[in-house]
Amino acid sequence: MAVYTEVTDEQITAHLARYDIGELHALKGIAGGVENSNYLLTTDAGTYILTLYEKRVDPADLPFFIGLMEHLSRHGINCPLPIPMRDGATLGTLAGRPAAIISFLDGFEVRRPQPDHCSQVGEALARMHLAGEGFALTRRNGLTLEDWRPLFERSKARADTVQPGLAAMIEAELDYLEKNWTRDLPSGVIHADLFTDNVFFLKGELSGLIDFYFACNDLLAYDLATCINAWCFETNHHFNTTKARALTRGYAGARPLEKGELDALPMLCRGSALRFLLTRLYDWLNVPPGALVTPKNPAEYIAKLKFHQGIARSSLYGLEA
Repeated sequence: MAVYTEVTDEQITAHLARYDIGELHALKGIAGGVENSNYLLTTDAGTYILTLYEKRVDPADLPFFIGLMEHLSRHGINCPLPIPMRDGATLGTLAGRPAAIISFLDGFEVRRPQPDHCSQVGEALARMHLAGEGFALTRRNGLTLEDWRPLFERSKARADTVQPGLAAMIEAELDYLEKNWTRDLPSGVIHADLFTDNVFFLKGELSGLIDFYFACNDLLAYDLATCINAWCFETNHHFNTTKARALTRGYAGARPLEKGELDALPMLCRGSALRFLLTRLYDWLNVPPGALVTPKNPAEYIAKLKFHQGIARSSLYGLEA
C-alpha cells in the first residue's frame, strides 16, 4: 500500500455522500507497498480502507479484483469486502482515479514469522486456491515469464548502479528460465503477492488475507514459490528449512502437491525471485517525485535468487514428495 494521489477533505466528503456509512471522522494515508494509493478511513459506521487505483492498474481488471474478493468471502476465505454505494456499485471515481472502499480486517502483520505462522499461511493459500476454482472471471498474470525481459529492459542501463554485474546476472537468469520454464502444472486463481504484510494474525491465529490487486490465473505452485520467498528467509537472507517445511506441509494438508509441482519448485522459486527482483529494481530506480512511498531494496531478492540458483531439487529445501 502507498499514497500517490492526495485526497482533499472536500473530495472525500462528497464521495462519502454516495455511501451509507456515515460522515467522515478521519482519513490517513498508508505509506507502504508500491501499487495503489491507500488510506485508513474512519466514519460514523467504523473503519475502512479507501483505495485509489493508480495508472499501473488497468481499470478493466477491477471487476476481477472486486469480484474475486466477494467470491472468496462467500467460500469461507476471510478477506476484505468492497462496500457498495447506495446505487449498488462498488467502484466509483475519486480525485480522478477509480476508487473503492473496502472493509477493514482486524489483525496485524507478523514481521518475524515462526514455523507455526508459516504452516497457517500454507494452509490458507491452499484453501484460497481451492475456493478460487469456481470463480468465473479470469485475468492474465501481467508479471509472468513473457513480461520479465521487457521489464528488465526498462532498468538494464542502470542495473549495475545497484550492484556491479547485476545486468549480466539477470540476462543469464532470463535465458535459463525462458529455456526451462514449464506450464504443464495445475493452474487457477493465485494471490501472487502473499507477503507478510498481506496476511493478518490475531492472538496467534491467521485472521485474514488482504491486497488481491496482483491476483490472476497462473500456476498454483508458483504462488507457493512466492510464499516460500516471502516467508522462509531470515532478515539476513538465510533460508530457513524449518519454515519451508512447515509452509509446504500446511499447504499440502489442504491441497496435496503433485510430484511435478514439487519437481518444478526450485525453478518456480527462481522465477518468483526474479520477478520481485525486477519490479523492485524498477521501483528503486523510478520513485515518483513527492510520492509517500518507500521503495523496497532489490538487494534482498538478488540474494534469494542466488540461493535458489544453487538448489537442484526440492528435497534440498527440506521438502519431501
